[in-house]
Amino acid sequence: MARRRKIWHLATANGVPVRSLWVALVVGSILNLINQGDALLGAASVDWIKLLLTYLVPYCVSTYGAVSVQLAAERGPIAGSGA
Repeated sequence: MARRRKIWHLATANGVPVRSLWVALVVGSILNLINQGDALLGAASVDWIKLLLTYLVPYCVSTYGAVSVQLAAERGPIAGSGA
């Protein structure tokens, strides 16, 4: 349980949510234009679940990356990595 709290703390602190939000907005917008461009421009109907997931996935990936880097930094250098 302590590990979950640690992960939650890392995911919600140090500017991680704001950076992840910016990543989600940029990447999600690009992907939505690619995947649903015709719908967003009015030629077809928008799939709202896909639209929301297309923003949610980059947010989660960015947050996961930030948390995993912080956890790795706390563990110290990896043996044989040259660090």
